[in-house]
Amino acid sequence: MENERIMLGALIFFLLIVGSNLVMYGIVRGAARGRDSTWMSAIRKSLNKPLEGSTNKSMDELRKKVEELEGKKKE
Repeated sequence: MENERIMLGALIFFLLIVGSNLVMYGIVRGAARGRDSTWMSAIRKSLNKPLEGSTNKSMDELRKKVEELEGKKKE
């Protein structure tokens, strides 16, 4: 009797977790595929833009260091 209650409780818990995940997946998928998904493109742009700037900045610093070292080698 007690074992059956434990199994029933575990089954209900499992179904709640799976059901809530499916609902969340449906909400996010619908929002991302909707016609007004400008918020998704705004998030993508905001995440990519700082990365591009910092990469270019670090590459510029690296180029300057290499040029300085090459200039010291020639002298």
